[in-house]
Amino acid sequence: MSPDQSPRPASAAATPNTTFLKRLFAGESSGGIVLMLAALCALIVANSPVAGTYFSTLHVKALGLSIEHWINDGLMAIFFLLVGLEIKREMQVGQLATWGARALPGFAALGGMLVPALVYVAFNWGHGDTIGGWAIPAATDIAFALGVLSLLGKRVPVSLKVFLSALAILDDLGAVLIIALFYAGGLSMPMLLASLGALAVLVAMNRLGVRRLSPYLVVGAVLWFCMLHSGIHATLAGVVLALCIPLGDPTAHERSPLLRLEGMLYPWVAFAVVPVFGFANAGVSLTGITLDNLLDPVPLGITLGLLLGKQLGVFTLAALTIRSGLARMPEGATWPQLYGVAVLCGIGFTMSLFIGNLAFPGNLLLISEVKIGVLAGSVLSALLGAMILCCVGHLRQRAR
Repeated sequence: MSPDQSPRPASAAATPNTTFLKRLFAGESSGGIVLMLAALCALIVANSPVAGTYFSTLHVKALGLSIEHWINDGLMAIFFLLVGLEIKREMQVGQLATWGARALPGFAALGGMLVPALVYVAFNWGHGDTIGGWAIPAATDIAFALGVLSLLGKRVPVSLKVFLSALAILDDLGAVLIIALFYAGGLSMPMLLASLGALAVLVAMNRLGVRRLSPYLVVGAVLWFCMLHSGIHATLAGVVLALCIPLGDPTAHERSPLLRLEGMLYPWVAFAVVPVFGFANAGVSLTGITLDNLLDPVPLGITLGLLLGKQLGVFTLAALTIRSGLARMPEGATWPQLYGVAVLCGIGFTMSLFIGNLAFPGNLLLISEVKIGVLAGSVLSALLGAMILCCVGHLRQRAR
């Protein structure tokens, strides 16, 4: 999700922070805007005269898999590889390197996963065919959220952007664990053992000090193939591969395999992989959609989980963490601004759509309802969060 291409100061301590800010607030915000445009295009095409071509093209077979399958299981493995690289780097030398730094975004992320899931369950309790989508509103889309923040400019202090970024990274980690634990099925023991063998090779290369990227990528491709046929979702191969790639010396970009790969992958993921995923998955026909459809348990649970559950969970746990003395309020931020950012966490888009496909495989009706709920919850959260932050920023400027 992020490159590491900016010039580095001599200080090892300053390096991760400097590149973190430049990367997230320049690169990922623009990537979020591209993602918004891709989603809008998908909605327009899915409700245009070429809608039939759009949907039929996604089901065209190529090398044994449909184009939609290649996007969701193939391209998204690259996305998860970048997520894994970012998680590893931030945990070792970045914004999440110490327990103190993890406290505020960590507890906020926990609340932002638990409360939306509970909201969804409340609306789907007793519906055995839909209760499995409980994790859909539990995710935050970092690119989309930072894209909205980038449009607000200096109305939002940098410390809150760092907080949102760190929260979303931990949120991604939670989503990865949820996918691994709750959305695997039909396990194939031969392929599972082959996956473990590929993992053993990756770990051995790391322990032996292999620094060239090509061996890791070759074995990673084998791992992806084995996991694709093992019953464990193939995209998790990206995370596993990322955790095996050595960080090396983070102050010398050319000597760090992890930072080199992160820098190479970022533009492809931000401006190709994620927008393609958004275009392929955000398209939903609105023909025949009525208010009654929006009030069905799935779209209502997702919409309110993202819009209300996220802000309640994130803000409440963040406030309790600050009040208890475990963490400090982000520098230069106010409680209303923290609340506005908590509302923006309801933008679930990429990961929510992805989990929706896993929760209801092959059920076109429920997947369409997932798309409606995710789009409604994400758009409402974006508009409400931006409005709160704009109003607070305007009032602060007038007070000066």
